[in-house]
Amino acid sequence: MIKSDFHMHSSFSGDSKVALGHMVHGAVARGMDTICFTDHNDPSFPYPCEEGIGMFDLDTDRYMDCLSQTADLYKDKITIRRGVEIGIQTHIYKELNDYVQKYPFDFVIGSSHLCLGIDPYYPAFWESRSLKDGLNVYFEDIRQNVHNYNNYDVYGHLDYIVRYAPGKNKDFRFADYSDILEDILKTIIQNGKGIEVNSAGFRQGLGAPNPCAEILKLYRSLGGEILTTGSDAHKPEDIAADFDRVEALIKSCGFKYYTVFKDRKPEFIKLD
Repeated sequence: MIKSDFHMHSSFSGDSKVALGHMVHGAVARGMDTICFTDHNDPSFPYPCEEGIGMFDLDTDRYMDCLSQTADLYKDKITIRRGVEIGIQTHIYKELNDYVQKYPFDFVIGSSHLCLGIDPYYPAFWESRSLKDGLNVYFEDIRQNVHNYNNYDVYGHLDYIVRYAPGKNKDFRFADYSDILEDILKTIIQNGKGIEVNSAGFRQGLGAPNPCAEILKLYRSLGGEILTTGSDAHKPEDIAADFDRVEALIKSCGFKYYTVFKDRKPEFIKLD
């Protein structure tokens, strides 16, 4: 059984209202051995309305202090690691690199929440694009990121875009993007990085995690070994959600281990 959730959020992220301590309590109740908080830091996020301004700007000093205090408080019950989820964009590579180097993170997820300055979550992204055009431009953006930015440990939810595409993943055809995805995955592997398998896709109605099985199989066939497991939970009831399905899937894709991180170094845990 997978007992490590390495993608979790708290009220330090603007899209969660749950205090960090309450999330820890939920993880303990779910039998987790190790968790890593990865609250959002998305510099240069183009907020579509004034009400959202700042919701992805992490107060990192206060966050790290809170993590240290909470880890000490719960040290006899669960191991808590210090992580962050950074939003990678082409024009802020130096800013992100300086930020990551400034803090003693255990783990850094690099994610693409924005493409050409807009989140595919918003319908405006799709107004002038077909499904195929939208997916192509998104994956090409990730390709540019992995070739030019390297200060992360795993790339998060590689096919995040399908959560919000018209029809979700109903019309997604892996073969249409396999060349781009193969180059992305080869580059990730060559750079000594990994990917995550994010169970939120099940909750989002995809019937699959992010990324999908085809991407996971390709990653493994190319020699990919670093694979973290995360729920992307923003509330306690979603912690480790669908990890039984994730475990069965990654085993079927050929993985014998999943990965946790400490001090930015991978540790491999054998799957039962």
